[in-house]
Amino acid sequence: MDTMTAPYAPAAPFGRLAAAMITPFTADDELDTDGAQRLATHLVDDGGCDALVLSGTTGESPTTSDTEKETLLRAVAEAVGNRARIIAGVGTSDTRHTVALARSAERAGAHGLLVVTPYYSRPTQEAVSHHLRTVADATGLPVMLYDIPGRTGTALTARTLLRLAAHPRIVAVKDCAYDPLKSAKVLAATDLAYYAGCDEQILPLRALGGSGCVSTAANAAPRAVRALLDAYDAGDTAGAARRQLALVPLIEAVTGGEHPGTVTVKALLNHLGLPAGPVRGPLLAADAELTSRLADALQTTLDRTADAATPVPAAVPG
Repeated sequence: MDTMTAPYAPAAPFGRLAAAMITPFTADDELDTDGAQRLATHLVDDGGCDALVLSGTTGESPTTSDTEKETLLRAVAEAVGNRARIIAGVGTSDTRHTVALARSAERAGAHGLLVVTPYYSRPTQEAVSHHLRTVADATGLPVMLYDIPGRTGTALTARTLLRLAAHPRIVAVKDCAYDPLKSAKVLAATDLAYYAGCDEQILPLRALGGSGCVSTAANAAPRAVRALLDAYDAGDTAGAARRQLALVPLIEAVTGGEHPGTVTVKALLNHLGLPAGPVRGPLLAADAELTSRLADALQTTLDRTADAATPVPAAVPG
């Protein structure tokens, strides 16, 4: 087996494996707090997640009210206690609203904040920096910046990230920028903890010095994602690569098509009998054909993950 000692263990202020948790709803489209507690407990105690990100995009933050976000956070905090870090998504396109959500999350028991760059209005880098520092100044919680220009229309530049890294409470980045050079430049020059926000980037970013991931796929296959990180951190780089490749069918099915991850993950969790419920408009629920494809992709990934755990025999000389 091709093994090596992992180069170092980067700081992980929010653990290594954070699930970008969906928000369960009841059949009549109300917040399902009991379901949220059951799902959170499953992801942490059975799935091995170190952290849960609530009210992110996968958690349908655009269509949940401020009251629902706080209720969800309190319910999950009660369910998992200190067994996992709870990160509250509070990003909006309005600085005042984001500050209000951040303070509400702190009161409700969050351990940290996920703050996306303001979307749609396309502010300058100076304005983005001012927005993010204002939010970081509003509470005593550590902040994970969310760099996802494909959704927001505004990327965080390396220069901006270097400046923001000087803030004492800005400690991490959820990286969905698909810009490995930028990530490397910031990792080399700061103490920011980098988390892969795209599941196909988990191993590449970890090998570069990343701290872990905020995973959509972990809603349905948390142990498979955890096994990837565990293999790399144990020095089994070949095994880690096999596990990353084993995840490809699930990643492609969940996030690689036209349907948002919220739709695909909820379809999978409903199929598995875990709390999820419907999606809220403008999203539309997965139909039977899509759900079947998702279930097949999940099973393929689980089968390949099991195979990936088998050591590869050493080559015979000669």
